[in-house]
Amino acid sequence: MKTVGIIGGLSPESTILYYQGINQGVRARLGGHHAGRVLIDSLDFGEFVALKEKGDWEKQSKLLCNAARNLEKGGADFIILATNTMHKMAEDITASVSISFLHLADATADQIIADEINTVALLGTRYTMELDFYKGRLESKGIDVLIPDDQGRADVHNIIYDELCNGKVSDRSRARYIEIINQLRDQGAQGVILGCTEIGMLIKASDLDIQVFDTTEIHIQAALNTMFEEL
Repeated sequence: MKTVGIIGGLSPESTILYYQGINQGVRARLGGHHAGRVLIDSLDFGEFVALKEKGDWEKQSKLLCNAARNLEKGGADFIILATNTMHKMAEDITASVSISFLHLADATADQIIADEINTVALLGTRYTMELDFYKGRLESKGIDVLIPDDQGRADVHNIIYDELCNGKVSDRSRARYIEIINQLRDQGAQGVILGCTEIGMLIKASDLDIQVFDTTEIHIQAALNTMFEEL
């Protein structure tokens, strides 16, 4: 089994889901008391929130690259980043290490294509929805991406930062997300990407009548597949 290195803490809530999901997946494959070979460098989410507010992406990139190098030195065979937004710095991370980086958006795109979906709604932080690093990567693979209107983007973003990242899940916020997703469905979305690793805490497939692509679950499964590839 390969050792996965997780850049985590961004936020801690989703890092917990990754750790649990990987270990549950290993146990399902091997049985008994087996668990995954996992290294985690858990960063300070508050520091990153402050840097985003200042627009300092360079410092955030340096912190992520340093974490990736630490994981490589610690014995990781490949690296995943347990957050959608910070994939803005994916190319920097990839260049900073000699081991492979498993890109979350690529894993998600592969699943969308396999399910023969052409048009998806994308929910995530404002950065993920508005900047090109995520949408553009999906669109380069032939996937049309729809995002909420201005108010919808603000609501989705604020619920992530003010509630989900603090472990708070409310029925009111769930209802608002469902409303936004249904608006995008009516505009032609055949599925929705839960493009923040915390959104799966709030929205489940049973809440909607279109296909749900939970990026946390997809990324975990891709990591498990990589862990069980030959060394």
